[in-house]
Amino acid sequence: MRDLKMPEQRHPEKAHRPDNAQPKKPSWIRVKAPGGAGYNETRQIIRENQLSTVCEEAGCPNVGECWSQGHATMMIMGEICTRGCTFCNVATGRPEALDAFEPGRVAHAVAKLGLNHVVITSVDRDDVEDGGAEHFAQTIRAIRHRAPGTTIEILTPDFLKCGPEALETVVAARPDVFNHNLETVPGLYPSVRPGARYFHSLRLLQRVKELDPSVFTKSGIMVGLGEDRQSVLQVMEDMRAADVDFLTIGQYLQPTPKHHAVAQFVTPDEFASYEKSAFNKGFLMVSATPLTRSSYHAGDDFARLRTARNTKLGLA
Repeated sequence: MRDLKMPEQRHPEKAHRPDNAQPKKPSWIRVKAPGGAGYNETRQIIRENQLSTVCEEAGCPNVGECWSQGHATMMIMGEICTRGCTFCNVATGRPEALDAFEPGRVAHAVAKLGLNHVVITSVDRDDVEDGGAEHFAQTIRAIRHRAPGTTIEILTPDFLKCGPEALETVVAARPDVFNHNLETVPGLYPSVRPGARYFHSLRLLQRVKELDPSVFTKSGIMVGLGEDRQSVLQVMEDMRAADVDFLTIGQYLQPTPKHHAVAQFVTPDEFASYEKSAFNKGFLMVSATPLTRSSYHAGDDFARLRTARNTKLGLA
């Protein structure tokens, strides 16, 4: 039986890679260990509903803060991914069949947690014909039924091996925010995100707006992987050309010695400079800090995003 708690079984595709040194984290990147009543209550609801979260599977540094406030990012379609990105801590391998009852359990947990805003993400499911698009749509519809006041943000795979109808299925379910992360600059794709294609992901985001202009689009990248400033600014330009509304930028942290090395720790001042540049390029919302992750403070950021668009349209 495979034990996903053991790195060599969790990441068999990385087992024979040479170790990369894990540099000591600077003071601005350290967080408190998770714990407390709110954290334990959220954890219990997740366990009772047999759900996976990207908070745990990806080793997010903000899990203690978010769970203590009753916020969690649900990860649907299992906990094993068909891709093997060199930065990611989610387990890689052959997933089990999709669970038809999962959308209902997710909706029940969302209602029980009393969430105003929920983020739903997933592993890549290249083994499924539609990449899991219908499963995403069913989850969105289930949440709308059980928690009609909750706004829904989805963080999807790239649907690289699917026909165009996969994306159409997801967008037709009317999420409030459609997020798909570019993750890094195009020059680093072969070493960081070898199973993906930069311009395919960019086009995916652009097409969401073409299908439904009312849906907010969002994307994020990590820094500290070896990129330079100019390449980050070019990604911003590419995203704006695709009409992306919301940009997140966070520091890459190396999960294990077998993962991609940390090339540098970007300072808070550099993050502030990236944020200023992004706003100047026309993004409605930007979150750029060392600890920024796709779903970190997503609810508060969604409220600001909606206000920013209303102000731009003269509706505020």
